[in-house]
Amino acid sequence: MSYAGPDFEPPQPRRPRRGPLTVALAALVPGALLGWLVYETAGGSGNDGGSGQATVRSSPPAASSAPSDDAKEPGASPKPTDTSSASAPAASGPLKGKVVVIDPGHNPGNFRHASEINRKVDIGTNRKECDTTGTSTNDGYTEAKFTLDVAHRMRTLLQEQGATVKLTQDGDRPFGPCVDERARIGNEAKADAVVSVHADGSGAGNRGFHVILPGAVKAGAADTRAIVGPSRDLGERVAGRFVAVTGSAPSDYVGDGSGLVTRKDLGGLNLSTVPKVFIECGNMRDSKDAALLTSGAWRQKAAQGISEGIVSFLRG
Repeated sequence: MSYAGPDFEPPQPRRPRRGPLTVALAALVPGALLGWLVYETAGGSGNDGGSGQATVRSSPPAASSAPSDDAKEPGASPKPTDTSSASAPAASGPLKGKVVVIDPGHNPGNFRHASEINRKVDIGTNRKECDTTGTSTNDGYTEAKFTLDVAHRMRTLLQEQGATVKLTQDGDRPFGPCVDERARIGNEAKADAVVSVHADGSGAGNRGFHVILPGAVKAGAADTRAIVGPSRDLGERVAGRFVAVTGSAPSDYVGDGSGLVTRKDLGGLNLSTVPKVFIECGNMRDSKDAALLTSGAWRQKAAQGISEGIVSFLRG
């Protein structure tokens, strides 16, 4: 997700760059992040790392998703179809009875619907645009394609654990959903956990992932006070497993190296009544991060790392 989009402020000042070979990652948050790995600038392969967290069995890497665009539809953001809100029957497993909502950031068709996605919606603290087009790599691989591909891989992994998995969109609608509807889908599903998947569009040279946590907000329709604690737990576990599986390091341009950022300006978090976090899996505008984000094998690791964090959170 680009910091130039309506749901983001300008990036914070860039932190000092990593050394040419490795960086020792300190334990900057409790619990799940105590097991930071050493990061290799070539994009290390990563592994389970023996952190003691629950492990999701990894499926073979799937082909990159390239969802088709539906016909244009004027007016307000259309309702999600059965494909986006429904889940295939869950298998038996440790997460049987749990509901996970995956929110693939943006929509491949948003760029065709500028007036609709620029429509302002209420996010509690103020009004912001319905959605953005998202960002892309310099070679044109879009954030919307990336998020859907990772979401599909996560869905498979989590269903194998017995969870009921719902997507807020599956490339099956012409645009959207808007940020308020994305929150509403998770709320109405009574989700046990929601993760919104993104990739950043910061400046070249900025690298790494970060997880965005909801801040305490009580304004208008927004009241996050009950979910701040469990969302932080979810976010720490996702961050810890993401670094362990992918080998990626926390962002060197936001979060002070912790991989965690708290925000009060995102409608998808402000309007959530269930535990929810965003993850920016890397910076699409940096060539080294882009090489990872465009790799199907790496996206499988990203999906597994996020899924393992969710499993750890749900199993306690």
